[in-house]
Amino acid sequence: MSDRWHDLVATQAATRPDALALTDSTGLRWTWAEYHAAACDLADQLRAAGVQAGDRVLLLSENCAAAIATLFAASQLNAPVIPFNARQTAAELDRVMAHAEPAAILTTSHVSPDARAHGERLGATPITGAFGTLDLATRPSNPETGIEEVGTILYTTGTTGDPKGVMLTHGNLRFGGAASARLRGMVPEDLIYGVLPITHVFGLASVVTAAATIGAPVWLESRFSAAKLYEALREGVTLLSAVPQMHALLMQYTKEQGLETLGSPALRYVSSGGAPLDPAWKRKAEAFYGVALQNGYGMTETTAGISATSNDLGDPDISTGVALPGVEVRIEGETGEILTRGGHVMQGYFRNPGASAAALDPEGWLHTGDIGKLDDAGRLHILGRSKELIIHGGFNVYPPEVEAVLSDHPKVIQAAVIGQMVEGDEKIIAFCQIAESDRPEAEELRAFAAERLAGYKRPTRIILATTLPAAPTGKILKHKLAEAFAEELNAD
Repeated sequence: MSDRWHDLVATQAATRPDALALTDSTGLRWTWAEYHAAACDLADQLRAAGVQAGDRVLLLSENCAAAIATLFAASQLNAPVIPFNARQTAAELDRVMAHAEPAAILTTSHVSPDARAHGERLGATPITGAFGTLDLATRPSNPETGIEEVGTILYTTGTTGDPKGVMLTHGNLRFGGAASARLRGMVPEDLIYGVLPITHVFGLASVVTAAATIGAPVWLESRFSAAKLYEALREGVTLLSAVPQMHALLMQYTKEQGLETLGSPALRYVSSGGAPLDPAWKRKAEAFYGVALQNGYGMTETTAGISATSNDLGDPDISTGVALPGVEVRIEGETGEILTRGGHVMQGYFRNPGASAAALDPEGWLHTGDIGKLDDAGRLHILGRSKELIIHGGFNVYPPEVEAVLSDHPKVIQAAVIGQMVEGDEKIIAFCQIAESDRPEAEELRAFAAERLAGYKRPTRIILATTLPAAPTGKILKHKLAEAFAEELNAD
C-alpha cells in the first residue's frame, strides 16, 4: 500500500530530521526524526500486543505528543484509529466502544485526569517508549473487512440514536491536509497553534495533518485557555485556526488585560470556522488581530474542508468562500441543501450502511443537511442547518442570523438560538453567554435585537448565563441547552 497517512511523517523525518516538529504542554519538544521514531516504536508495541490490520485502536486523549504518535502508529498497522475526547462521559464512551469493538485502548493519562479515570475503569496499564508514556488496555482482535483504506473513524456528536462513526480514508486525510496547507500558505518556518482537539476533524486534519504535509511545527495545548493562547500569540505563533467561541473568549481576556488589540509580532493567518460571520463582528476581530479573518465551511464527513475564503484585510465578504480545489459544491435549487463531492468526502459510516446510503447518493454526492446558496462569484453562504430551522408565525427563521445579531452586542461573548415547540408555533429561545463582571439585562439585549431583526425573527425568550454547554472544540451543544436550562425554560 502506498500514500498512507503515516507516510507524511516518514517523509519529513527523511528530509528534515532535525527540524522542530512538535511541542506540547508538558514541555516536550520533538524533531521530525523523534516524531517518526515515536510512532514506529508505538506501532511495534501495538503489534506485539496483538493488534492486526482491520482492528480498531481507540485513543482516549487530550492534545499531546503521545496522542499524535498514536495516530501514525495505528496507520502503520492499517488499524483505523478512533480519537475520542477523554472529557466525554463513561456512558458516551461505552456506547462507542460497544459499536466499534476496539482491539486496543490507549489513554493519555499524563495530561488528562479524565483519560486516567477512563483508563483505570478499563484496566489500562502503562507502556513506555520513544513516545513517552501511555496506558494500554487490550481486547480480542476482531478485524473488520472493507476498511483497508480507512485511516480514522470519528464519532460525531448526536442527539439521539446510535453513534455514527465517520470513516475517513488515508486518501481523505492526505487530501484534507494538503488542501488546508495550501489554503493557509503554510511553510516549514511557520509555528501553528494546536489547541483544537485532535479528537475533532478540524484539529486532526486542518492542523496536525496539514502541518505534517508541509513540515511545519505545531504548538500543542491539551485544553483551551484564553490566557495561554494570548501568550502563545505574543511569542511567535504564525497561524491560528479556531472556532468563533475561542476568538470571542480571547478578545474578552485581552480586554480584561486593558488592551484593545492583540499586538502579536508574528501572526499572519487567522481563520474562524463553525458559524457564519457577522460583518460587524468580523471587522472587530480584524481590528483586534491586525490581519484578515478567514472563514470556511466543512464537517466531519468532509475531512473538515468544503470551502474557504482567502480575503484581504478589510474585505467585507462574510461568505464561507469558494469551493476548495478538487471539491465540487451544488445547491438543490437556488436556496437549498448543500451537496458536495470530491476527495474530501468520507467512505461512509462505520457499520451503518443505512445511514451511509442516506447521506451518499449513487453519484458520490454527500447530502450535508445544511442550507445554503451560491452567489454570482461562486462563494458559498450558509443559511443554517435544515434540522435547526425554526418556523415562527409561519415564517422561516435561521438561527445563525439571530445569533450573529446578539453576538454583536459588546456584552455578549457568544449566543445560541433554538426553537421551542408550543401549540401551533415555535418560540425563538436565545441563550447568551456573558461575563459576570459586565452583565447586561435581557431587556437591553431585546431592544438591541429589535433594532436589527424583523419582528418574526426576534427572540421570544433571552436567557443569560456565564457558561453554555459546549463540545471540546468550544462548539455550543444546542441539543443540551434545553436540558441545561430546563428550570428557566419551564418558568412562567
